[in-house]
This record gives sequence, structure tokens and C-alpha cells, in this order.
Amino acid sequence: MRRSPSSSDSAGRAPEAAGLVTSLTRRTGEAKIAGDWGRRAAAIVQAKVYPALDRQIAAVTELRPHAKPDPGVWKLPDGQAFYAGALAFQTTTTLTPDEAHALGLRQVAELEAQIDALLRAQGLTAGTVGERVTQLSKRPDQLYPNTDAGRADLLKALNEQTEAIRAKMPLAFRTLPKTPVEIVRVPPEIEDGAPNGYATLPTLDGSRPGRFYINLKDTAEWPKFTLPTLTYHEALPGHQWEGAISLESKDIPRVRQLGMGFAAHGEGWGLYAEQLADELGAYEGDPLGKIGFLQSLQFRAVRVVVDTGMHARRWSRDQAIDYMVEKTGFVRSRAQREVERYAIWPGQACSYKIGHTEWVRIREEAKARAGSPLRPQDLPRRAQAGADAARGPREHREDHLPLSGEGGGARRRPGCCCYQRP
Repeated sequence: MRRSPSSSDSAGRAPEAAGLVTSLTRRTGEAKIAGDWGRRAAAIVQAKVYPALDRQIAAVTELRPHAKPDPGVWKLPDGQAFYAGALAFQTTTTLTPDEAHALGLRQVAELEAQIDALLRAQGLTAGTVGERVTQLSKRPDQLYPNTDAGRADLLKALNEQTEAIRAKMPLAFRTLPKTPVEIVRVPPEIEDGAPNGYATLPTLDGSRPGRFYINLKDTAEWPKFTLPTLTYHEALPGHQWEGAISLESKDIPRVRQLGMGFAAHGEGWGLYAEQLADELGAYEGDPLGKIGFLQSLQFRAVRVVVDTGMHARRWSRDQAIDYMVEKTGFVRSRAQREVERYAIWPGQACSYKIGHTEWVRIREEAKARAGSPLRPQDLPRRAQAGADAARGPREHREDHLPLSGEGGGARRRPGCCCYQRP
């Protein structure tokens, strides 16, 4: 609540400089659509949008003195039942909050041990794993300058990594979408209130590529060793790849092509994509990149602990932030934004690692049932990128597993056709 008004404040801003206006002016110009669009849009922003933002700021300012320090929904009427339902919806599993918390703690410990071994191999032996990752994150050779030029170099590196991993995609997939992908900066005017990153699907007519937006308010939040994994999660073979396959599919309805899915499916796939990149050799000769990969998995396991901690175990905001900083080595500002997001979106933070755990479990069961070695392209053929079992709950994905190395004979269960975005 303390930071909300500043992210929406329109005071002192010329309407002509607002993103809504400049975007419309640019696009109408590029399309050669005649009209004084910039002036008309600026007038609407001045007369309608800015006053609405001022009312929003006033409402938040009025509510702020009454805000509670406890971030969890446990304090609300029927809060425990609400959170149990939110967790089930977001993960599409039957895990209880206590079971999810225990799973998160176990996975954090397992990943911490793996990261510890790699850090020691790099000569980083003093301090906790989180402290050593923090040391690595602050090394000058791992940082881009917090300038426009530094941000441009960071984005260039991410887009180059995307094209490099694209060349490996035929090793793992039969379906190879043609939709382009680009990685861009979160608009500076919304950085304070925006998440660390988010993605948008390409347009249906192909006029705009799929995009991943990265928050570059402070480039110190994105050390170089963490960036390859970010690329694999958000671009290829992660969200943009899975989304492009769905968009190009001829076998699913439009509502599913457009991303109406379950968080555990999509975010679990994003983490599975990181693992797949590792299995394809993306980190060969890059031990720091491998640390970044494991840190990414650990971060999602930490999310499970923090989300269940706040909403079911009455953790305070500071307790949640402290735990995330300790276990991941993130700078505090990044951990703070994460925790504040979880406070208003109960259960969603658990969908990533629990979804990944389910993807891996399903894959291993497919391999065991096949009775003969499976090629990566067959794991699983129908559900590998959501083309046929697109963005469904866990039990629906399982019904589309191949029973043989050729990827045929998928099991199906009637029904289970509800698709909606959390």
C-alpha cells in the first residue's frame, strides 16, 4: 500500500507524453491512417484518464492508514478454506497447504545442496548458499550498467540467446512454430508497480511477435548468469514456444489458442522448459549459467514455502522477504516485489514448482510405460507443448500421454474440457 500511489501518479506529466498517446500516434502514423490522433488521444487522457488515476490515488491514500501488516488471507473470514481452495485451483492438485509447504521446504533443501556444490567448484566457499549467490550477483563481471546503454546490451543478449536455443528445438520437438519472439523492456512509467516480467502472445494475424517484457528499473536485479534461464523460461522453449504451438494448432478451439489455461500447466511448462534446455546442453561450458538455472528452480520452490507460509502459517511480510533473500540471494527490492504480489494472489506462486514437479512426474511415467527408449520428441508427443491437451489441468494432461515410443494411443477420459485463465 505504501508504494501504490507513486506507480499511478499522473501529476506533472504532459498528456502528450503518455504511453497511450505516443503508442497510438506512432501506430496510426506507421499504418498511414489520416487524422489528428495524437491531439485527440491527449485530450482524452487529460479529461478522462488522468482524473480517473487521481481518483484511484485518492482511494488508495484513504485506505492506506487502515491497511493491515499481515499479508495472508488467513485473517479473512473463512480464510483457511479460501486458501485451500485457491491452492487447489492454482495447482490443479489435491495438495493441502501443509503438504505443499513441506514439499517446498524439501525441494529448497535439495536444490540448495546442488547449488552449494557448484559454488564450491567456483571457489565460493564462505557463507551460506544465499550469501554466496549474492556475492556472485554483485560481481562487476556479472552486471550490466544501470543505464540506457546497459539495458540495451542486456536486451540484445537475451534476444541472441533466444535465437541460439531456437537452433536446438528440432532435437526436442516435432512441431516447430514459425512465430517470431522478441524480448523488450517494461515501459519505464509502470516499472514501480509492474512485476519482474510478463509475456504477451503474438497477434493472430502475425503483425506483432510474441513478447516477453522484463522489468529493468534496476539492472542489478538481473545478473548475467541468471539471464539464459530467463530466456528459456519466457521465450524458447518456454511460454512463447508453447503459446505459438497453440496459436498455430488446427486441432483446438480459438478460446484455447488464446491462452485460456491453468497456471500449473503454463508455469510448470516454463520450468520444464528450463530443465529441457539443460538437457539439450545449453549450459555446457557455462557453470555460472548452470548455477542460474538451479537458482531459478530454487526460487520457485521458495515461492511455495513463502506463499503457504504467508497464507496458511501466518508469516509476516518481512519474514517472507527475509526468507526469500536468504535462500535465493536476490536483492531485497526484487524479493519485496515478489512477496507483495503473492499477498494479493493467493496460491498462484505455488503453481510454478508444483506444476513443474507434475510435468516431470508425468514424463517419467510415460517413459516407464513405453517399455522402450523414447526420443525427446515423444515426451509426450500430444502434451509436450499443449497443442492437443492445451493448457489443461493435471488430470487432463495425463490423459494425453503416449503409451508407446511412437507417441500414439493416448489415453483419454471423457469430459475435463474446462479451460480458464486463473
